[in-house]
Amino acid sequence: MNAPDPSTKTDELEGTEAPFVSHLVELRDRMIRAFIAIGIAFGLLCLWPGPAGLYDFLAAPLVSHLPKGATLIATNVISPILVPLKITLMAAFMVALPYVLYQVWAFVAPGLYSHEKKLVLPLVVSSTVLFIAGVAFCYYLVIPGMSKFIQAFAPSAITAAPDIEQYFGFVLTLFLVFGIAFEVPVAVIVLARIGVVTIEQLRKFRGYFIVAAFVISAVVTPPDVISQLALAIPMCILYELGIIAAQIFIKKTKAPEEAPAAEPAASPAGTGTAGAAATGGTEDKGAA
Repeated sequence: MNAPDPSTKTDELEGTEAPFVSHLVELRDRMIRAFIAIGIAFGLLCLWPGPAGLYDFLAAPLVSHLPKGATLIATNVISPILVPLKITLMAAFMVALPYVLYQVWAFVAPGLYSHEKKLVLPLVVSSTVLFIAGVAFCYYLVIPGMSKFIQAFAPSAITAAPDIEQYFGFVLTLFLVFGIAFEVPVAVIVLARIGVVTIEQLRKFRGYFIVAAFVISAVVTPPDVISQLALAIPMCILYELGIIAAQIFIKKTKAPEEAPAAEPAASPAGTGTAGAAATGGTEDKGAA
């Protein structure tokens, strides 16, 4: 019985193919579970702390820096109801985000190789943590500092009374900007891992990235120094952390190298023939 050829390598995903319709059915099930999770989180947040409590929490950084006696106003008839519900839905999505990302991971994981799973799962977790960290950084540091800066330069003859719907849109934009900006390390790791850029190229691009970070912060943030520096400086720091993390990820998630082909063993017949030839040559020498 012939031994298996060690140079032959089997695909670990061989035999796991599924029909296209089954993928669509699984995708539908995963999406339904994700929407159900968001709905459950929305219902729980409506019970406690409630839409009004969530809006008060969101408006606290601005209200604390308004002039004494000033409050937010509603210029639309349904804004006092609609805006708190939007905030509750946004909060429900944030609460259910880990489960939603788990459903995405469960859908794509069967089609990934083992070394690819080592890359995807940490990136999904880290991207979630970084996005939430960006939102928290914006809420606890950027919005209070920006509100204080704006009120300090407002003329005393003006009484600030922002509209609640405009404030919600403004804050939501800032949350998205800072959440996406904090994904810089993930973007650096992915680009380095798939071979678009090398670590050395990322180091050489450092100066260009710093300039780009300040330009982006000047465009997407309000025209105040606090929010611009609060976005540009973390992006530069996260870029450096991304380079360090990319080196580690590239080492840990390399694809397994193909085993070197084994040298074919000499057959007994071949050995006998070679021995006979050597013996014949010796006898010829003796006869001579």
